[in-house]
Amino acid sequence: MKLAAETLSAWAIECLQRSRVSEADAHCLAESLVQTSLWGIDSHGIARLTHYLNRLAHGSVNPAPQIVVTRSGPATAQVAGDRGLGIVVAHRANRIAMEIAREQGVGAVGVSDSSHCGAVGLYARAAAREGLIGFAFTHSDKIAAPHGGHRPFLGTNPIAMAFPREGSEPVCLDMATTSIPWNRVMNARREGGAIAPGVAVDADGHDTTDAQQASALRPLGGPDYGHKGYGLALAVELLCGPLHGNPWGPLIGPMYAELERPRRLGAFFVVLDPQRFAGGPAFAATVEQIARALAAEPGAPKMPGDPEREAEAQRRAEGIPIEPGLAAEMRSWSDRLGVASPL
Repeated sequence: MKLAAETLSAWAIECLQRSRVSEADAHCLAESLVQTSLWGIDSHGIARLTHYLNRLAHGSVNPAPQIVVTRSGPATAQVAGDRGLGIVVAHRANRIAMEIAREQGVGAVGVSDSSHCGAVGLYARAAAREGLIGFAFTHSDKIAAPHGGHRPFLGTNPIAMAFPREGSEPVCLDMATTSIPWNRVMNARREGGAIAPGVAVDADGHDTTDAQQASALRPLGGPDYGHKGYGLALAVELLCGPLHGNPWGPLIGPMYAELERPRRLGAFFVVLDPQRFAGGPAFAATVEQIARALAAEPGAPKMPGDPEREAEAQRRAEGIPIEPGLAAEMRSWSDRLGVASPL
């Protein structure tokens, strides 16, 4: 089954407004989730809406937060999210980082007391579309085993960086520091599927492809080179947890359990104005030159972000796939909120 992006956005907006989210915030969240699905990143797309609705219903996410912004220095700011929807809080913080970068050349903004902020590529890309260079980081509860261990300790702790590209969508690297996102495991559990070998372990530390038995993800690099992903994950944890007064690793409330408990998640956004550097005037054009040079190489390598751009073109034409388990959740929430189901 496939649904048009506009259909999914309209349904999500109505569900959120029935959950006491403002019209502006509902549009922000719904359009962000649908955009993520259009990119083919189903682990963080419209499939996550039902989780957010569940958190709103249990009171651990505040539908109408009083977000407080504190300018802490010429190029820095702190955003207190008041347990708001993470995507809404993150867009606000990233926008402030962009404004500061235009003023000062660089803007660094931290987030405290927020919730799950979706795909961090949303924010890095937003900066790059306006000619800036964007970096985005966030953390989550214990999902990943540290290299050398097998018990979950850190989150998937993703990193995104995006660069303007003349005549095209930004170049964007958006990656977890684990072998796969945990939401891919959750999707496999919901749909009864398996996960790839080498990406997760069971409670005894043995490799597993059974999503139901997966206890922890392996860090990026797998069993042999996982020290790289583990090191990156720890760095992101420090940038998003302790730096902004948030809990870290095992101290963070679980995403899919203890639904009444606020998660107090952090994020960190850094934006650069390339015009403050020697190559700035020609930067976006040079990025496009590099993309063309890569495309001319044997195998025609793509720039990071190109697969998402291609997926979006296809899904806008054909619709966004809705798996059976997700369809059932959507129907259930439609009935619960008194919203017409799009299915």
